[in-house]
Amino acid sequence: MKWILVFACALFLNACAVLAKKESPTATAQVGIVNHTGKYIYSATVDGSGGGNMPAWGAGVADICCTSIPRVWYPGMKVLVRWNMPEGIKDVIKEKVVEIEQYNETGSIYMHFFPNDEVRVVVSWVGPRNPKHPIPPPAKPAALESVK
Repeated sequence: MKWILVFACALFLNACAVLAKKESPTATAQVGIVNHTGKYIYSATVDGSGGGNMPAWGAGVADICCTSIPRVWYPGMKVLVRWNMPEGIKDVIKEKVVEIEQYNETGSIYMHFFPNDEVRVVVSWVGPRNPKHPIPPPAKPAALESVK
């Protein structure tokens, strides 16, 4: 009789272990900022997580901790992006609800800022300077480079 009880306990503990290993529907993601404008970004967040200090035409690796993203992308997935792009000493804080572009695997979340307050949000394992990143890195217009 004791061996039946031991077997039942072992079976129960095994079932608990299998359930505990079930993958979470979300994954942790680092946050990165990519600036495709000629203006300085003081700070930027995606759903409240982020950082700042991105120079004009700058592209940082996703080293700001942390937010979470769904492991599986779905159409209509949106986040709130908030950023401060000061003019002189005056803070200019903006926010926009942005749809996350389709991804096939989890990674870091990158906020890409463009002129006219256009914002794109992508999830990628590679940084913005890598050719496999979904959006090419920022490029300073040739007219601005000749003024240097």
